[in-house]
Amino acid sequence: MAFDDDGFVGLLADRAARDPDGIYARYEGEPVSYAALDRQARAFAAHLRRVGIQPGDRVAVMMRNSVAAIACVFGLAKAGVAWVPVNAQQRGDGLRYLLAHPQPRLVIADAELAALVIEALPVENAPPVMRHGPGGELEAVLASGAGFDELPPAADAVFAIMYTSGTTGRPKGVIVSHRMLRLAAEGVGRVAAAGPGEVLFVWEPLYHIGGAQLLPLPMLRDITLAMVERFSASRFWSQVKAENATHIHYLGGILQILLKQPPGQLDRSHGVRIAWGGGCPPDIWPLFQQRFGVEIRECYGMTEASSITTCNDSGTLGSVGRSMPWFVVSLLDAAGNPVAQGERGEIVVTTDVPGAIFPGYLDNPEATAKALRNGALHTGDLGSFDAAGNLYFHGRMTDSVRCRGENVSAWEVEHVAAEHEAIEDCAMIGVAADVGEQDIKLFVKPRPGAKLDEAALSTWLGSRLAPYQNPRYIAVVDEFERTASQRIMKHKLSPRLDDCWDRAALQER
Repeated sequence: MAFDDDGFVGLLADRAARDPDGIYARYEGEPVSYAALDRQARAFAAHLRRVGIQPGDRVAVMMRNSVAAIACVFGLAKAGVAWVPVNAQQRGDGLRYLLAHPQPRLVIADAELAALVIEALPVENAPPVMRHGPGGELEAVLASGAGFDELPPAADAVFAIMYTSGTTGRPKGVIVSHRMLRLAAEGVGRVAAAGPGEVLFVWEPLYHIGGAQLLPLPMLRDITLAMVERFSASRFWSQVKAENATHIHYLGGILQILLKQPPGQLDRSHGVRIAWGGGCPPDIWPLFQQRFGVEIRECYGMTEASSITTCNDSGTLGSVGRSMPWFVVSLLDAAGNPVAQGERGEIVVTTDVPGAIFPGYLDNPEATAKALRNGALHTGDLGSFDAAGNLYFHGRMTDSVRCRGENVSAWEVEHVAAEHEAIEDCAMIGVAADVGEQDIKLFVKPRPGAKLDEAALSTWLGSRLAPYQNPRYIAVVDEFERTASQRIMKHKLSPRLDDCWDRAALQER
């Protein structure tokens, strides 16, 4: 494929010179022009040099979405300094790890998060902390107007160290190059089919790849980003309408959550034409399209492979589509052999574009060796092909439970449970069994105003799942702890057996 190897940094300066007053993005309605963004990014890059931060160094950023956050990311990129995005929801040991492992030279934090950052930093050799807020040091730097004229970093230079969500263990620092972010944005353009003048609604935080991958897109597709602080189901369509958005992004259970909101007059008067993302169940797909009048465009990918690996542009129900032009997807069994059509195998990704797949995890050779083998990325995900070569995603290989001699995929159980009209979201884990391998524990969050009867829910599930798939335990929760991309943090779910409903105990009565 033809591909510009210059990364993405130069795109901002070029656009600022050609169209200085053009609007790059709006954050909560606040516009930022190309010229203003480029000016602030240059000022921040110049500041990095003044304080001795050089290409290849790292800077951790714990900021919620804002115009200043965008300027910081572009400033770091201009200076060739690796951005280490830190989830603004992190606390305690998780935060300490993210601030220690990459050894940043500087930490930038929203003013209200600064105390948490300082508490989490090591006692000795702690990096300085720069605060973002009214009258803060960062504001002064961004407004300084200082110039910066160094050439953009090479396409293979490190753009970011992006830590995986850590839903099942310690986060791993994915080394993301400038080329990878450019490819991620190119991939989004293909999935979303976004054209000149259109507006992409952005609820995902920049500290997640789902938000970060959009940063080059306005220059590549002549679109505008409309960013909000966070996802809100109750305000979603009114925010979309106010921004004149034409595209929305989804992950995980976002579509199910929106479907379970009360019907309203904005259901068909919002102006959105395409919903793009990953994780739309086949049964939800037509329901969402019919109710909201949008086209679903599904994709699959990982941060480790420039975020977007496949794209469904044919509308094939339930499929994540076909490979991006720069990737090849294979499905392999445990012995490394291709599986037959319709059979499930591990999704393995290769490329003919050097650098499209990440070079490894930061200071984690064991995890790198497990993921990268003979130039191929072994994703740990299960997939299958249909006769037309469309890929279908079947969940994580490790997110399963061995119950009654059978492997039970959490993805399959959760997608059935999520269909229940009273359930807003759910998650399944394996717990200790009285005899044998494991039993299944299902956590459910009721939708607002709904009441759940565990016994009735168990009967409902039993009519839709195989007996070995039907959860023995059901726990009702008020809320789930989530990652930046709204995925449930399963490692924080209680494995206890005495805090939930037990189907076996009911049967013994």
